[in-house]
Amino acid sequence: MSQPTLFRRSLFPLAIALLLVLLAPPLRAQIRESALSDGEADEIRQARYFPGDCVLLFVKFDDLRLKEIQDLYAKPLRPGREQDTRELLGQFTSIADELSDNLDDYGPRHADLRKALPKILDAADRWSSALKSVPDDEAYAIARKLALESIRDLREGATELAAEQATWFKAHPPPKDEKDGRAPPIDIPR
Repeated sequence: MSQPTLFRRSLFPLAIALLLVLLAPPLRAQIRESALSDGEADEIRQARYFPGDCVLLFVKFDDLRLKEIQDLYAKPLRPGREQDTRELLGQFTSIADELSDNLDDYGPRHADLRKALPKILDAADRWSSALKSVPDDEAYAIARKLALESIRDLREGATELAAEQATWFKAHPPPKDEKDGRAPPIDIPR
């Protein structure tokens, strides 16, 4: 056998395997579906420069998901309600986790969240009570447990951050923006 034929034979299976991997559809776990709609993601992008406004948008979006869940149980039973509940709980958890991540990101940069943090804490209490009032069902029991854990983690993080911010801003009062009373926008590194 000649050298080029041997070379082609050894590369052919490798090329086929590579082609199959590239053309194979992604596994379900590899597909990351955003819990936010395109419009909601745009709102978040526009509010990034004002951390207090940005984190309150996450609160707003979780409130919307919770309202949808409550609406499912305010109406007569319909097929698929449990699956819809599980999906909405997943979105709720994802948004709450994203809110926690934003708090973790803004905290060390000393972004002024002092007005937003009490609202987040109130929302966490409201969300926890509302999710506990949804009837038990095995179809979404794990999703609800994860949502409640996410709320608990968010509450703990926001409580710690509120204490840190009170101390920091007492020692370092922020300059006020004259036109609307908000702290000036932060600089987001690129």
